[in-house]
Amino acid sequence: MASLVAYEDSDSEAEAEAEPTGSFNPAGQMEDASAAAPSHRWALASDSLDVADAGAQPAKCEDPAGRRLPLVRLWRNDPGSRPSQRLLWPRPEPEVTAPPSQPPRPSLWTSQTPAGHVSLAAARLQQAKPPWGAYNSPEASFRARTESERPGSNGSSLQRKRCEDSVVPYTPKRLRHLQALSAEAGKGEDAEAQGPSGGRPPAPLCVGPQVSEFIQPYLDGQHKETTIPKKVLFHLRGHRGPVNSVQWCPVFAKSHMLLSTSMDKTFKVWNAVDSGSCLQTYFLHSEAVRAARWSPCGRRILSGGFDFALHLTDLETGTQLFSGQSGFRITTLKFHPRDHSLFVCGGFSSEMKAWDLRTSKVVRSYKATVQQTLDVLFLREGTEFLSSTDASSRDSADRTIIAWDFRSAAKISNQIFHERYTCPSLTLHPREPVFLAQTNGNYLALFSAVWPYRMSRRRRYEGHKVEGYSVGCECSPDGDLLVTGSADGRILMYSFRTASRARTLHGHTQACVGTTFHPVLPSMLATCSWEGDIKIWH
Repeated sequence: MASLVAYEDSDSEAEAEAEPTGSFNPAGQMEDASAAAPSHRWALASDSLDVADAGAQPAKCEDPAGRRLPLVRLWRNDPGSRPSQRLLWPRPEPEVTAPPSQPPRPSLWTSQTPAGHVSLAAARLQQAKPPWGAYNSPEASFRARTESERPGSNGSSLQRKRCEDSVVPYTPKRLRHLQALSAEAGKGEDAEAQGPSGGRPPAPLCVGPQVSEFIQPYLDGQHKETTIPKKVLFHLRGHRGPVNSVQWCPVFAKSHMLLSTSMDKTFKVWNAVDSGSCLQTYFLHSEAVRAARWSPCGRRILSGGFDFALHLTDLETGTQLFSGQSGFRITTLKFHPRDHSLFVCGGFSSEMKAWDLRTSKVVRSYKATVQQTLDVLFLREGTEFLSSTDASSRDSADRTIIAWDFRSAAKISNQIFHERYTCPSLTLHPREPVFLAQTNGNYLALFSAVWPYRMSRRRRYEGHKVEGYSVGCECSPDGDLLVTGSADGRILMYSFRTASRARTLHGHTQACVGTTFHPVLPSMLATCSWEGDIKIWH
């Protein structure tokens, strides 16, 4: 019955809104309807607006003088009690108690209204509220939420109620699971991550002058023939993201140290020969660290990341000897083989840059019509170098491998690799004037390191998978073996002379992207994978 009254009164409301606020009496004088009996509003709200039983008619609203007051005028005095306003957006309101002398009685509009609506009498007791539009603005709701959550601040019950009833966006189950795992993994290392990243320099790396007892017997004589490793010596866990690359220290006396870079914005130094422990973790970048290299002296590390930053860190003091901004995300960097104060970096840009650490400035730029540089490899004692790019067409890969003159920044050749695959990594043979290129065609190609850099059609190393990963490859120190990772987690070793497969190691559950032989120990190999772990084989 109350709903019928609401619809009839809503029609009368529209009619009343079309009329002027005042009406003319027969004498032609204007009367103000809102001024009729102003002193009886409390009596009207508490006594006149009663709810009848299920079968009774609603009570009429009359003042003590006997005149009937239209409901539309009540709505005009209190817009919050209109049925249209309540039906548009029902809002939970705090409970307000009536004066003790006049206990609240059910109203005509609260008999069938949504839960939480305030009667007309209760609304008169509330403080002045902002208009309805203020609650709908995000700034107002955010301001109310922060005020109520501020320590020592007693926010109103209305603000606390709105915070409790706020709608939380739906999160898929897979994302909830990943968020739970990342939160659980970050609890243990939260203090460690906040310390170095807060601006303090990393602690010095304490490296004793003594040489590892495993390496000492191999320092006096020549390198022995490389043997194929068979089992895992250490399983290094510590990175919270995929490991991009690993590299042994180039100084033979300190070659027990292993450098690793990761997508978790860090790079680490490990004792991968004696104990398998992490010696130091460096938090110098705000984004993923894709490339890092030992300096030829073995006392410094040059790192570049997706935050465009370059850092040269002294391991003995922990200080930054050089810092620069490349202007692009860095994916590769290499020291000059002769002048160790020069290095070349490339990444997500059409140019590569040569830096001088003595002046901290860019000395040369190498530009090509490409979008990304994948790898850099120096030839001929540093007078020339190669760059692999992502440039490819449907039938050929023009400009996939480009030969550059280091001093003049001129292109020597861009017609080296004519197949339709890109090459994510390059490596140089230690004894012969050839280099190898890892291709996305799931094979290793062999090239001459002398102009015109012809590709060998007779020798090709196949059997592994690349599938878009930046899978690395490397030759053993004696040049007899060739090792490469695979997208399915395997490590494959080939005979360099015959291109036949010598051994397959099943070491990782995800893509193995980095492999490197130890420079001294004849049967030690380090591999890293996309799952974030490192394995030392012997």
